[in-house]
Amino acid sequence: MVGSVNNFKSSFNVDLARPSRFDVSIPIPLSLATYITSARNLTFRCEQAVLPGRNLQTTEKKMGSAPIEKFPYITNYQDVALTFILSDDMNEKIFFDAWMELVNPTTDYNFQYKSNYASDISINQYDVAGNLTYSGVLYEAFPIDVNQLDLDWSNQDRHKLTIVFAYTRWQNNKVSAVLQNLGTSLITGVVNSL
Repeated sequence: MVGSVNNFKSSFNVDLARPSRFDVSIPIPLSLATYITSARNLTFRCEQAVLPGRNLQTTEKKMGSAPIEKFPYITNYQDVALTFILSDDMNEKIFFDAWMELVNPTTDYNFQYKSNYASDISINQYDVAGNLTYSGVLYEAFPIDVNQLDLDWSNQDRHKLTIVFAYTRWQNNKVSAVLQNLGTSLITGVVNSL
């Protein structure tokens, strides 16, 4: 039976999520402590972000005359792009240039240890009342791409800098999700011990 308009409307018992209600928290690596002021402003300067996705790579198996089935074998996490509004002194660009230099110094191009440059980035979504509804944490995140800034005499717009981050994994750190993950871990541990 096709649902009525009233049934559709009643399915929205809370307000709708708004993409404009978010913030990003980027704790900087200790080696970049001299940039603490620039880094602190990044929360307020992040104009665009994405909540991360997750992808399961699958392989196909066929057994006898049964249909082909897909089975997952590895998890993939997509890189995350964050866009920042730049101040007139370009401190945000200077900070991300320094972070990239920390990862791979141009003096010798020897990559540093990940523990020296990685940081856990939080991307938070809020409801219309300002309450935290979702918190995705990118573990061991670091910039892999500081996009170019186009210069143009005919353009009076403001500079926006997009940074692409790689990370090891992400997790929903809302309390309910953490408790669910803990319960799943306990159940898996009990099953594996049998």
